[in-house]
Amino acid sequence: MHDLIKLRFLAFVLLVAAQSLCHAQTRLDEAPINYTETKGNNRVTAMIDKVDSGELELVYEDGYGYLRSILSELDVPISSQALVFSKTSLQTGRISPTNPRAIYFGDEVYVGWVRGSSLLEISVADPNLGAVYYTIQMTPRRPYMRRENFRCLGCHEKTVDHGKIPVHTVQSVMARSSGKINLLLETYVTDHTSPLEERWGGWYVTGHHGSMKHMGNAFLDGDELVSLGESNADTLRRQFDLSRWPVAGSDIVALMVLEHQVEMHNRLTDANYAVRRARYTSTDSPGQRAQLDTVIDESAKLVVDHLLFVDEARLESEIKGSDQFQQDFVAKGPTTADGKSLRQFDLKKRLFRFPCSYTIYSPAFSALDEQLQAKVYERLWRVLSGQDDSDEYRHLSSDDRASILAILRQTIDGLPASWASTETL
Repeated sequence: MHDLIKLRFLAFVLLVAAQSLCHAQTRLDEAPINYTETKGNNRVTAMIDKVDSGELELVYEDGYGYLRSILSELDVPISSQALVFSKTSLQTGRISPTNPRAIYFGDEVYVGWVRGSSLLEISVADPNLGAVYYTIQMTPRRPYMRRENFRCLGCHEKTVDHGKIPVHTVQSVMARSSGKINLLLETYVTDHTSPLEERWGGWYVTGHHGSMKHMGNAFLDGDELVSLGESNADTLRRQFDLSRWPVAGSDIVALMVLEHQVEMHNRLTDANYAVRRARYTSTDSPGQRAQLDTVIDESAKLVVDHLLFVDEARLESEIKGSDQFQQDFVAKGPTTADGKSLRQFDLKKRLFRFPCSYTIYSPAFSALDEQLQAKVYERLWRVLSGQDDSDEYRHLSSDDRASILAILRQTIDGLPASWASTETL
């Protein structure tokens, strides 16, 4: 009898665990998100529709498949190439230090390509859904494109206070000379707040960074990372034959922009989902309305703080990367009448000359809940006008605030009426 009770208890525990696991796996499919049931509406779906209708014919190249043609259609510069040799993604068996996975990115889209593979991986910051994943089988006759859901979300789903959200991730890991990761050692999810010494483990890095150290261009020897001797290098030609990659490098500036942009997209998704979920469960009672207002206010701060590079890691040496990537990136604009842009680089003490993210022009930002977006603009105005001089914004000088304010006024249509005020502190 005692054993029977134990068995029944164990069965109950397993049943509860299974139900919890199932719930965790389907949380994104619950209202109001309905992730898998909702069709994406983004640059990738637009490309797929054009291919399906015959409006667009992608060009196949030996060795690259449709890579170059797809990058061109999605407005992703080849100069953004970053190379990761740790065994991650859907194609771990093909990735190694002598055959790294190449990542390319534009303002909305991320493309992963592995030399020798017919599978191209694409993700996009969908304005409504956040991170959405697609794969393309590259055959000479016709590309086969499909949306991936939980096969990718197994690694790209994050739990936050209000539930699950789909995310993009830049991770720094401890990788062996085979590319395999030692999961018993420290790993880091990196963004612009991360110190350089925690960045790019499992990645190749080209460019110059003075005396600053990072985890790139190094393999594990025991429990310690050992540098390949390419700490400040323009190319990686001594490591492997790069002639079959579109670009002979893995640019340090592109990597820094990638980290910032990925986390910014994640925060926009987090804020978007939080407000949508709060609205869905909210009633018209005073208490519920106050709770919704709190969610909107907290979500706005989450967005504004990353937009304004709060806690950005200070550079101790000048960064020098690919001229081509920087030219391609800056050229996208928009630009003020006197030539100022949020895309201009600093690279001496911080990433950008004017510390306000260019993602404020993105479809994901434009698609934010109307009340949430209004609160973001209200918070931005208070900081940029000098009315909010909280400690987290002390990195912004009065000149920074005035310049950012002038740039946004000239490059964004439909700003709130309060932004027309000339009153600043």
